[in-house]
Amino acid sequence: MTHEFINIMKQARIWHRLGRKSVLASVVDLDGSSYRKPGVRMLINDQSETFGAVSGGCVEKEIILQAQNVFKSKTPMMITYDGRLRLGCEGILYVLLELIEVSDDLYNIVNKSIKKRLTIGVKSFYRREKGTCPQGGTIIYFKGHIFNLQTQKANQTSSLIFEENLPPLFRLVIIGGEHDAVQLCRSASQLGWEVHIVVSPDEQKTIGDFPGAQHFHTPLNHQIDRSLIDNQTAVVLMTHSYTKDVYYLKALQNTYPAYFGLLGPKKRKGQLIDRLLEMVPDIDLAFIEQFHGPAGINIGASSAQEISVSILAEILAVIRKQEPILLKNKKGAIHA
Repeated sequence: MTHEFINIMKQARIWHRLGRKSVLASVVDLDGSSYRKPGVRMLINDQSETFGAVSGGCVEKEIILQAQNVFKSKTPMMITYDGRLRLGCEGILYVLLELIEVSDDLYNIVNKSIKKRLTIGVKSFYRREKGTCPQGGTIIYFKGHIFNLQTQKANQTSSLIFEENLPPLFRLVIIGGEHDAVQLCRSASQLGWEVHIVVSPDEQKTIGDFPGAQHFHTPLNHQIDRSLIDNQTAVVLMTHSYTKDVYYLKALQNTYPAYFGLLGPKKRKGQLIDRLLEMVPDIDLAFIEQFHGPAGINIGASSAQEISVSILAEILAVIRKQEPILLKNKKGAIHA
């Protein structure tokens, strides 16, 4: 996931500044099924400190142990981990370990691409054989630029390649500044989402009122920045003001985020739509049909914290095209 990769890069840069060496552990292949899929990563430094995880805990112990060999040899290596015997899973993980270096220059280049909402490509070269893997290594690329994470160049003629495209950070635009918006902001930030708060100038709020928010906007309700919304964005309208909601909807007409949620009961949603149609008779009906209202899935939520869980669960279900059900009723593997 994009936010996990960004955090890995950030931590590697911190350790580089402190003069510590870092080994990157990447799950690059899998036989069967597993708790986490290829693309998950963790870091180990030369003092055996770790950052991130690739599974539930047991795999990490083996990775920390084997990373010491990479620090000594400075040569990538492949390890395997049979979860059928140890984790109760039905798969074998293939993990590439490599010594990497993330300088300030490299981190700044990657960070700028993230802010521009560019897709980042990642390729790891490897063999499905345990032991040293001199030709192994990981590169990242975007807009025609290629960067090696190792100090030595990865051998791109390796027989196997794990490749993924990391989309822009998923963005949540919360319109509203009440207690439930604060809780939704806090919970969404823990998912690694880029959270934007939009409140009207008369609410006398600051970004400090919203733990986890990365951006804070106080436009007049008819001047909201529509450029915030793309196909990697969810919008939740939760001002608790009928009048404000109507004008925000009018300002956002003909925008099509990945998810558009309206807080409040069905009756209120109907009233908002009726008023919006009076104000903009020729509005595109597809804009209205995308609304999820009441926002959230039915988990019996009552507190602000529980409501945030309900809303985030629906957003995830929508963007991943899943129908919420109890996992015990799901046919087949629970991890696709």
